[in-house]
Amino acid sequence: MTAAPPKEIAAASPHVMNTYGRVPIALSHGDGCHVWDVNGKRYLDALAGIAVNTLGHNHPRLVPALQDQVAKLIHTSNYYHIPLQETLAARLVELSGMTNVFFCSTGLEANEAALKLARKYGHDRGIARPQIVVYENAFHGRSIATLSATGNAKVQAGFGPLVEGFIRVPLNDMDALRKATEGNPDVVAVFFEAIQGEGGIRPMHAEYLRQVRALCDERNWLLMIDEVQCGMGRTGKWFAHQWAGIQPDVMPLAKGLGSGVPIGAVVAGPKAAQLFGPGNHGTTFGGNPLAMRAGVETLRIMQEDDLLANASRVGAHLRAALERELAVEIGNGRVKEIRGQGLMIGIELDRPCGALVGQCADNGLLISVTADTVVRLLPPLIMDTAQADEVVRLLCPLIKAMLGAAP
Repeated sequence: MTAAPPKEIAAASPHVMNTYGRVPIALSHGDGCHVWDVNGKRYLDALAGIAVNTLGHNHPRLVPALQDQVAKLIHTSNYYHIPLQETLAARLVELSGMTNVFFCSTGLEANEAALKLARKYGHDRGIARPQIVVYENAFHGRSIATLSATGNAKVQAGFGPLVEGFIRVPLNDMDALRKATEGNPDVVAVFFEAIQGEGGIRPMHAEYLRQVRALCDERNWLLMIDEVQCGMGRTGKWFAHQWAGIQPDVMPLAKGLGSGVPIGAVVAGPKAAQLFGPGNHGTTFGGNPLAMRAGVETLRIMQEDDLLANASRVGAHLRAALERELAVEIGNGRVKEIRGQGLMIGIELDRPCGALVGQCADNGLLISVTADTVVRLLPPLIMDTAQADEVVRLLCPLIKAMLGAAP
């Protein structure tokens, strides 16, 4: 079968809904931190399927494990016990210090379950219209409820009326949080990403996280931390909030937990772990044997290969190299900031830079741009320093050229 050239690929999906602004390439296969398109061109993958492909592509220990599981059971439904659920849940409980896990299939579903937990928590305490604190520039998904929790008018446009029950506050502003909730008996939870991903790689400060944890304890609220994008070792700890030395009551996970196999999870501590009973929540695909095997093997390989330390080491190397290469642009303000932690890095420019996605692909590098002006790097956690240097070599000249094209 002859592969279609890139220009044909862009117009080759007349029956697929037009919901993505795709780069005109079709990928065929991958190995490690590289992928190839149907024409045989190779790309360095600095996006990892948007923080999903933790172990890169064609991992020599993950692939045989998944093949083994496919030959045994892929799906049975939650009418029956699934032993691998208990195996993976026990491991997530151990890593998080929390107590119980609900499995689903995506980050959106995990966040939706977290919102339901918060409402159930409120109703069980006699609060008829529970309210949840959420944040500016947040992104929690595209269902009606998670879209309502999201802080992005652009993605909300056209889908009103949104779900009620949310109070929105700015990041890292304790006074604003206290002012927005003071005297309100209907507040039941605070919900945020430890590092905003779609919002532009914007971290919550460690001290702020500790203050919010204390406020939730003081007012008997649930602290719910969305670790869908920033969790699973990406920052150099299993979960990004662990850098602040705190523990949430509810923690949605997804993306990197299954290394590409769709999986989501909600990990809960004592205040929330027993809120759901049979019939309160459920899923058809969630917790299926294939997804559970992917999660178990991903965590095992991450630990065996010390990928958290690798994320810290290579991430620090990559960030330092970017700062060094873009020093002039940082100095003149055209690169506003390079931020993030581990292998979750954002480069904020002083102008929209979406064109860089296609330009980088033309030059053999896969990245994304989020929040219009932020280059987002989320490579596989197996990336080494030589590959990080290659990211810098391919990316920085294109950023410089873009910044030099206008005053």
